[in-house]
Amino acid sequence: MKRYRKEYEFSYALGMTVTFELLLSRPKSLRAVYVHPAVTKNDNYFKLIEKCESLGISPTESEKAFNILSPKENCFVIGEFEKYSMALDEGEPHIALVSPMNAGNVGTIMRTALGLGYENIAIIEPCTDPFSPEVVRSSMGAIFSLNVEVFKSIDEYRARFEHKLYPFMLTASLPIEQVEFVPPYALVFGNEAHGLPEEFAALGQSVIIPCTDKVDSLNLSIAAAIGMYEARKRTV
Repeated sequence: MKRYRKEYEFSYALGMTVTFELLLSRPKSLRAVYVHPAVTKNDNYFKLIEKCESLGISPTESEKAFNILSPKENCFVIGEFEKYSMALDEGEPHIALVSPMNAGNVGTIMRTALGLGYENIAIIEPCTDPFSPEVVRSSMGAIFSLNVEVFKSIDEYRARFEHKLYPFMLTASLPIEQVEFVPPYALVFGNEAHGLPEEFAALGQSVIIPCTDKVDSLNLSIAAAIGMYEARKRTV
């Protein structure tokens, strides 16, 4: 039992809901399940135990595991899993996140993407670790149903995929309601603090989400949600 580090070949799903999503979507990656002695043994708990048993996993009751992995969280179940490889689907739309650093934002975008029908997310380095327990928990386990692939640069991504790029930028001239999203496409969003570099405007049709002058920009996860919703509405 070790506190998570990026170089490890395994990670953790913190929480009953997140662990259950792991069991349902990536059962072959499961290594162990830990249960806190103070867990509430309700219907959800017994469903979790039943699912574990069907996979040949016996949950381990251990307060120590929670002291190491989640000492300050309201967390009573932890799933330990092997990291796994994922490849983006060439024929589906992509979400491209350029240098995202906030684990909460990345996890929230994953969950929103899955809810809106996007199952392929490209993450461009430098970036937060998509397998970190913080990202996994923020996604509420949605990551286990997605293809998430990390690229060293946007050029590496473009060398593999011919998707039309739609960079979301504050300096773009075309508001989102006027954009025609042509499949296969990739919606591109920048870093939380700095957005996308200006050179991204030359890589595709840049897009702006109009808002009042009372704020300088929208939160990354909010902007991504609006972009995904509008693009999906016009292409489905």
